This record gives sequence, structure tokens and C-alpha cells, in this order.
Amino acid sequence: MKSQFRQVAIVGKYHAALAGSAAGSSRAALEDIAQFLADQGCEVILEHDTAAASGITGYTTLDVPAIGAQCDLVLVVGGDGTMLGIGRQLAHHGVPLIGINQGRLGFITDIPLDKFRTTLTPMLAGEYEEDFRSLMHARVMRDGHCVFDALAMNDVVVNRGATSGMVELKVDIDGHFVANQRADGVIIASPTGSTAYALSAGGPLLHPSTPGWVLVPIAPHTLSNRPVVVPDASEICIELVSGRDASANFDMQSLASLLKGDRVTVKRSEHRVRFLHPRGWTYFDTLRKKLHWYEGN
Repeated sequence: MKSQFRQVAIVGKYHAALAGSAAGSSRAALEDIAQFLADQGCEVILEHDTAAASGITGYTTLDVPAIGAQCDLVLVVGGDGTMLGIGRQLAHHGVPLIGINQGRLGFITDIPLDKFRTTLTPMLAGEYEEDFRSLMHARVMRDGHCVFDALAMNDVVVNRGATSGMVELKVDIDGHFVANQRADGVIIASPTGSTAYALSAGGPLLHPSTPGWVLVPIAPHTLSNRPVVVPDASEICIELVSGRDASANFDMQSLASLLKGDRVTVKRSEHRVRFLHPRGWTYFDTLRKKLHWYEGN
């Protein structure tokens, strides 16, 4: 079977400082995948920084915006952090992404590295499941002006400083006051992010097709402050009422320092990330495998 995708880009885990055998293993994996794609009749493109970090030559290199504009498919080789960063950048291009897991858990990079050949062969021929994930568009407003603007696929987190006490946060949804919360912070998570920080803070799992977000308090002062699921058509506003050294994190990959009175607004982005999975894939397969649920007979 030959590939239905003509130009296929590879993005690796180049942000991590790999050395010695780890670097050699990463390069070997990328080279194996690139050769496999070439054998399937694909024109292989290496993301510019991936090529530079791995030292792989002999392939066309493009930066991420050019990949989004030109390529038919992107293979992300790494962990979920790598996928989050690339997914946000490529969402507005609509290019599909396939994740090959070279990390640990791999909720959204779900193809094991040692099975990429058998898994990708039918996928490249058109046998796959499509999975669209919503993005969150967040802004930090200060004195009526936007001082920080970011997209997030997993979550937006407003939390206290490492050495300070609790923060007090005023929560509004669609302009309606919800509550003032004293806590270590609050997480606004998408269904994709419901398996990340929100889960460890006691939040529920949301199926990716659920049109909702979950608000999860982090170590709340009042134990009746519980996670709440709200429609993702809502606009959520978190205002810093009091607290020192507070910050807002976006997928834990970008950060904005907050001052008293700053407002973090979150609404659904017009863009979605498009994932491809092996034929027959379901979200529950991922949960069962990654969370080690009992599989029965």
C-alpha cells in the first residue's frame, strides 16, 4: 500500500537536551521513520530545529509555519508536551497530526515507537480515525489592555507563587459572578487536558467529544469548592483579587506573571487540532491502557 499523503513532515523532541545514548537513540528513531516514509512514496520533510538537533541531513527542512502551509501530514515523535506545542502552532492550518510516543504516558502521542511500521502502513493508505480537539484562547487583561495572549490545548492554570500563601480568585462565567475562591489556584481544562493536571487535582475525565471545560480548584480553602463542568461556549474570567507572585500558565509551556486586579479570560478558539489514530481506535482504549484499568478476560 502506498501513501495517500504526499509531503509528510517529521517533528522530534528537540527541546530536550539529550546526550550520549539517548541522543543516539532519538536520532536512530527519526532516521528509521524517515526512511520508512520514503519507502512508502512520501516526500519527507524534517522540521528545521529537529534536523539541527539530531544532525540528520539529506532531507528538505522547513520551519513550523512552512510545514503547516505545505505539508499533508505531520508525524510528531516525542511525548505529549511535544505534541501540545506543535498542535497549537499548526491548528489554524488544519494539517492532520499523528503522534508516535517517545515519552512516558502518551495520551495524545499514542502510537508506540516500536510499532510505528505496522501501525502507520494502513494509516498512510487512508485507514484511520479522525479526532478533533478544541483549543482554548486565553488572554491576560490589565487595566483594560491585553498584556498576554496564548492558545492552550490542555489547560489554563492560575496559581500562587512557589513560596507564597493562597491566592484569592474571583470567578465569572459569561459575565455572571460564580464565586471568590481561596486556594492554591484554579485549573481550566479542556477534555484533552482532563487527563493532565486537572486529573491529579481531583477533576473528572471528559470525553474529547464533550463540548465542555472543567474548572478544578487546586487545594481549596473551602472543601465544598468542587470541580465544575461548564459549556465550552462560555467565556470564563479569573481575576486575581489578592496573592503574591501569582502566575498564569498555558499548557505549562508559556507563563505570564500576574498583578492584583489582572483578569485571565478564556474562551473557545475558532481553531481545532486534527489528530489521526489507527482504525478502530477509541478514547476508552487510551484510558484503559494509560491508566492501567482492569481489562478483564
